[in-house]
Amino acid sequence: MERLRVGDDVVVIRGNDKGKRGRVSRVVTEKNAVVVEGVNMVKRHIRATPDRPGGILEVEAPIHASKVMPVDPESGKRTRVRHQNEGTEKTRIAVRGGAEISPSQD
Repeated sequence: MERLRVGDDVVVIRGNDKGKRGRVSRVVTEKNAVVVEGVNMVKRHIRATPDRPGGILEVEAPIHASKVMPVDPESGKRTRVRHQNEGTEKTRIAVRGGAEISPSQD
């Protein structure tokens, strides 16, 4: 899955969280899914152990990669991605603005 990487800013285009923005925290290539911070929150029931208490936690669940689109770094709107070969490196280019999409390193 080349169009989405960890650290990319994305916007959800389908589902209950449509319109929400977030950063990709994990890519699940086996399921063609991504985990986005603050999106697709589900409740997990955790059993207590000697190390930690039990309870109900809210965690992010994976969302299918077709349901999110990268955000153009220049305009801040969603965009498609095209690839451009520069020597031996392949770079991702936003179709909307033509800017290079690079993952945020925050």
